[in-house]
Order: sequence, then C-alpha cells, then structure tokens
Amino acid sequence: MTEFQWNTSYLKSHWLKASGVILVLLLRYLYTLLFLYGFVHKIMHGWMWGDILTQHFTERLGELRMAAETATAGSFEASVAAFQASYLAHFAIPMVMPIAWIVTIGELIIGVALLLGVTTRINAAFGLFMLLNFAAGGYYNETIPPLVIMSVLFMVLPTGQWLGLDRSLHRKHPNSMLFK
Repeated sequence: MTEFQWNTSYLKSHWLKASGVILVLLLRYLYTLLFLYGFVHKIMHGWMWGDILTQHFTERLGELRMAAETATAGSFEASVAAFQASYLAHFAIPMVMPIAWIVTIGELIIGVALLLGVTTRINAAFGLFMLLNFAAGGYYNETIPPLVIMSVLFMVLPTGQWLGLDRSLHRKHPNSMLFK
C-alpha cells in the first residue's frame, strides 16, 4: 500500500482515498478549534487563578443531586446522576485548581499539537481522556459522542502523517511511537 501523498497524480489516481483523508483532516481541524477555543475561553474568564470553576462545579453538583433525588430510584438516570455528583464532590471540587490548570493547559497542548500534526494520536487520546472526564463530572451533552468518535478516529488513523509534522519526525525517529 502506498503512502498518502499530496501531489496531483496521486490525488487523481486515488481520489476516493484522498476524499476520505481530506474529510478526516477537516474533522481534525474542527476538533482542534474546539480545544483552542476552550483554552482561550478559560484564559479570558480566569479559570486558572479564580474561583469560577468552583462555582461551576458547585452549581452542577446541586443540579445532579436534585436529578438523582427526582429520578426513579435504581434507574439508570439516578445511578448516572449519583455517580457524577460523587465525582464532583469527591474528586473535582477538592482538586479544583489542579484540574483548572490541567484542563486549560491540556486544551492548549492538544489544540497546538493537532494544529501542527505532531503527536496526533497521543493528543487525540489525551482529548478523549478529557472528554470522558467532562462527562463523568456531569457535563455530558449531545456533543460528547461525536467528539469521542472523532478522538478514536484520530487515534487510529495517521492524520499527522497525512498533514503535519508527524511524517518528518517519524522519518527521523522511526522507532518512536510518538510520531506513528
């Protein structure tokens, strides 16, 4: 199987594959924008040095406790709300400042790495980890499943090899798992 190439003859002779690659790369850049926007938003609102995240977590904890109480006892919804409330109460709120820093700096790292196409698979995995933690903390919404699918897609496919620094870094360091 030939390596993907950005030249006219390859793109014409492998138009279906090229279309798929371009579509996946567009998704990667949309995913990238989400993380870069998250970073900018958190910096502008002082997440790393203020108490805004504590306020968000405390408010969400109250909502989740209410949801757990009003849901049918033993139901899936009650169990999920109870788990999310426990996650916030016993992990996120006590660790709010380290979490604020990890999330903010993590969004920057993920965004820049995916923008440049460097260590794309690892950063897609880091993005998945962050998304799952958002969901565990009660911030699950209809955007999470498509983002999880995109994370897995970027972990499986060599998007940094198609467009990014991973290709040249892999050539220099062929035994490194970072640039595959």
